This record gives sequence, structure tokens and C-alpha cells, in this order.
Amino acid sequence: MLNFCTLFDSKFLPYGLNLHESLLKNCKSFHLYIFAFDEKCLKTLQTLNLKHTTVISLSEFEDEELLAVKPTRTPAEYCWTCTPSVVLYCINNYNLENCTYIDSDVYFYDDPLKLVDEMGSNEILLTLHNYTPKYDQTALSGKFCVQFMTFLNKKEGISALKWWRNACIEWCYARVEDEKFGDQKYLDDWETRFNKVHVLQAEGGAIAPWNIQQYELKKDQEVLYVLKDDKKAPLNFYHFHGLRFLSEQKVNLCEYKLSSDVVKLVYRPYIISFMKHYHQLKKLDSSLDMLLPSKLNMKKVKSNTFNIFTGKYVDNVFSINKLTAHGQAN
Repeated sequence: MLNFCTLFDSKFLPYGLNLHESLLKNCKSFHLYIFAFDEKCLKTLQTLNLKHTTVISLSEFEDEELLAVKPTRTPAEYCWTCTPSVVLYCINNYNLENCTYIDSDVYFYDDPLKLVDEMGSNEILLTLHNYTPKYDQTALSGKFCVQFMTFLNKKEGISALKWWRNACIEWCYARVEDEKFGDQKYLDDWETRFNKVHVLQAEGGAIAPWNIQQYELKKDQEVLYVLKDDKKAPLNFYHFHGLRFLSEQKVNLCEYKLSSDVVKLVYRPYIISFMKHYHQLKKLDSSLDMLLPSKLNMKKVKSNTFNIFTGKYVDNVFSINKLTAHGQAN
């Protein structure tokens, strides 16, 4: 059985429900540990009582070391600070053989066991950013992405988690400083710092808006495939990084260039599912605030988003109604 953990607050509830839905559809045997980062998130998840899921409150999880640095971090920085700690908590408190951290805005289209099996006899699994060259932010964000990381409850896996936890408690901020950035740049040297580290090779294993431009996307008998250099692989997961709702009527998909096929085959179904969960949650608690505003200057943005990498505008703002109805129109 695969064990997964993730963390989010009430604003990310629809993303978390999408993630859980994708695991139910594609993972034969799993358990998901969700760390609820505010009271509304905790109470909502307890009410929903999701299958194969354990919900963990901050009061259960936070220890003295984390609480000591919490006032010095923004909410996002504190989430990053906690990432290695949530994995270690799950392994230690539930005596797990393995645990995979996944970001809440990941969605699976195929069995993640195929990715974990690629580890073989290794104890740590990392995924590359695999940036499209014009979007390359390796120097800032690091070689690897925290989005999907597996650790075994063995010597090297635990050593890496403990080292990473201590490093993040000491320093974890949303700025570049001394070759560090958040929780992520710490991973850059893990192939030499630790033993038994495997870097995921599966083509469809870690697709995200910053690398999807390298692939063609095709659908065959309800299965999504990515194609590159005449090689075809099932899409395993897509990371919906940067998906933000400007209102209940408009959504900003991301700040990267997307093909019409990607919008239609990946984003449209995800947003349909998202809005289903959004309205379900609103019925449970009308006070829930789940629309994450974009960082964009909305005085200037109408139907385009500014790409900070290329200095050009990308047509990624969509009417939710039109997008979910037709998958094309802005």
C-alpha cells in the first residue's frame, strides 16, 4: 500500500478534494494523511470523512521547534518549513514503511505506484522540474520539485528527512539567500549528500505548466498520453501550480504558455471537478473563502497574464462558465 501526506488550509480545500478524487480513481491501495492548517479546514475534513484518509490537526502535529519559528515565517513559508516534518510525523506516528509527500494541487491520471516502483532498492525518490528552456528557473527554485517525494522508513530515507527538517527549521523563506530558497533548494545536492537516491525518469511522471510545452498531449480511449521525440507515455500526474481564481467567474490558469489541447484535456476537466467540490464545500459552510487571488495586477489584466520569464502576455485568463462548457472560449 502507498501512503501519501499533504498539507493545506481551508483556502485549498477544493484542490485537496480533487487530489483525493484522483487517488480514488487511479491508486488501487492507498492511505492519505492530510494536515489541516486551520480550524475550518480541520472541521470540514472531519465532516466529509473522506475514504482512506486520516486528518491531522496542527495541535497534534506541531512541536516546540516548529512553534518556535512559526512567528518568523509567513503562512506559505511556514507550510514549506513543515514539509519534511509532516512526512517524518507520518512515518514515526503510524509506523509506515513508506510515505510520499504530494502537493495538494497535484492530480493523478494513472497509478502513482508505477512511479514509486521505479525506485527499486532505493530509499528516496525525487522529481525534476524539467523546465522548458525559456522558463528555466533552476538557479532560483532548484533542480528538483518538492511536488512528489517518496521516503522509505529505512536508514537513508530517515537520515534525509531529519537533515531536511533541521535545515528548514533553521532557514526557510521565500527569498534567495546563500544558495537557499524555501524548502526546495536544499534538495539540489541530495544525489551526492545521501545514498540510495533515485531521480524519477518516467516521461509522464511529473508534468507541470513549466514543462508541458515540451510535449504533445493526446487522448486515446479515455487515457491521456504525453508524446516527446516519438516516445509515448501515459500522463501520470499533472501539477496545477499557479491555478488561481480571480473571481467565481474567471480563472487564471498559470503564467506559462499552454496549448489549446492542454487547456481542453487537462485544465477543463480539473476545473469542472474543482467547481463541483467548491459548491459542495460552500453548502457545508458558506463562510469558506476558497478563491485564491492571483498575484497579477487586476487593473491591467482582462484576458491576458504577464509571463515573467519571457516578458510577454499569455492568454490564460478564462471565463469559468465558457471554459467548462466548451473548453476553448475566453
